[in-house]
Amino acid sequence: MARVALDAMGGDRAPDEIIAGGVVAARAGHDVILVGEPSLMADRLAALGAKLPVVSAAHVIGMDEDPARAIREKPDSSIAVAARLVKAGEADALVSAGSTGATLAAAAVILRRVPGVLRPAVASIFPTPGSHTVVLDSGANPECKPEHLVQFAVMGSLVAELYLGVRNPRVGLLNIGEEEGKGRDLEKAAFELLRATSLHFIGNVEGRDLASDRADVFVTDGFTGNVLLKTTEGAVQFIAELIQVAVVNLPPQDLAVISPVLAEVRRRVDHEEYGGGHLLGTNGVVVIAHGSSSRVAIANAVAMAATGADRDLAGHVARRLEP
Repeated sequence: MARVALDAMGGDRAPDEIIAGGVVAARAGHDVILVGEPSLMADRLAALGAKLPVVSAAHVIGMDEDPARAIREKPDSSIAVAARLVKAGEADALVSAGSTGATLAAAAVILRRVPGVLRPAVASIFPTPGSHTVVLDSGANPECKPEHLVQFAVMGSLVAELYLGVRNPRVGLLNIGEEEGKGRDLEKAAFELLRATSLHFIGNVEGRDLASDRADVFVTDGFTGNVLLKTTEGAVQFIAELIQVAVVNLPPQDLAVISPVLAEVRRRVDHEEYGGGHLLGTNGVVVIAHGSSSRVAIANAVAMAATGADRDLAGHVARRLEP
């Protein structure tokens, strides 16, 4: 069973919701190691009636700190300690809802990139009709070169294969139009490189195609991908609120009929279903959870990290992209 180091101090709702999420994951059968201030862990675990292994970490890297500098100056921060547990083989994966920059820095400095990987990238899984869709990069690399997007396509295809069970995943290049020749120099050059690979490249896709079953993998730079991620989450929340307003005055008998349907729709589009995104291309499984993650999202992020470790996601990336 994969052991997951959980940064209990990172996130907007830390440590309470993070610890609670770790407990939920442990009760579901996952092997969770909490990383953080032991006294805080003990009080909250006692309140939850749970026992989990705790590894001490004296500091937390804040959202306003320079990530690379903080990793150097705070070697005993919770994210740095969690990364070292993975590097030492004492954990098989790590999860953090803290500073994305700090998690990226810890992975780069402590775990290091896989040989042959130009840029690690964050892969997020979106709920779409049919299978789900993998989108990357969703935040690690605001500026990219065409060859980076090609590697993102390779890594995203692996996620689609290992997590979604998709054989020969369809790869689309996110662009402002479907026609060949659209986009910036980045997309134009990446299009030609992707077309020359053995990947199942279907050409350009648009943002609206995320709501269809057009492709299994969307490839883009981290700036565009992060905007897509947060816009989609906001749109889903807006629609959920509209539905709630629309049904609030329905007769009880009508509400009883449609409530199960609405609950299933909500579950299907809830971004907390996966809990976070995989940072691909480092020597270890790393899942970056949303800063506002609830205990449900954290538990799902732990499950995602454990699956990645059990299925040797990092090893598959290394073998596929070895120089």
